[in-house]
Amino acid sequence: MALRKIITSENPILRQKAKKVHHFDPSLQKLIEDMFETMHAANGVGLAAPQIAQSIRLFVAEYEDHKVAIFNPEIVKAEGEALGTEGCLSIPGYAGDNIRRATKILVKGLDLRGKPIRIPAEDWFARVLQHEIDHLDGILFIDRLDRPEDLRDVTAEEEEEKAISIE
Repeated sequence: MALRKIITSENPILRQKAKKVHHFDPSLQKLIEDMFETMHAANGVGLAAPQIAQSIRLFVAEYEDHKVAIFNPEIVKAEGEALGTEGCLSIPGYAGDNIRRATKILVKGLDLRGKPIRIPAEDWFARVLQHEIDHLDGILFIDRLDRPEDLRDVTAEEEEEKAISIE
C-alpha cells in the first residue's frame, strides 16, 4: 500500500466528470488499498478517486461498521432532507454549513470484481456517500452552499476532533 497525494480544489480534475470503469483487474485492488490508507492518514471518512488525480468513478468510505469501495455508483432512491456541515480533504481548512442532503439513500454500483451491489445508507453515512458521488460528477461541497456566509474556516476544536471531516 502507498499514500497518494490528495489534490486540492485548484486542480481541474476535481471539476470533471469521472469516467466509468469497465475493466476490472488486479490493479484496482491496490488502488482501493491505497485510497483507504490515504483516507485514514488524512483522518477522512471518504475519498473519491479524482481526489488522488484518478479520473475514474470510484470512491471508498468508512464510518462505524460501514466500509465500502464502489465503482460507477448511482443514487437510485433518495428520501428526506437535512441540513448539515461538511468538510473536504481537497478544500483544507474550510467547512460548509447548511448543506442540503437526502437523509436516506440507496446507491447501486459495482464491487471490485464488477458485480452489482446495492448500499442502503441513512443520516451521516448517506451524507458521506452523496458527498463522494458529487466528487465523481465534478461537484464540490462549496457548490452546494446556498449562502456565501455558510462557508467558514474550520475551528481549532473541529480540526482537533475531526468533527466535520467528510473526506
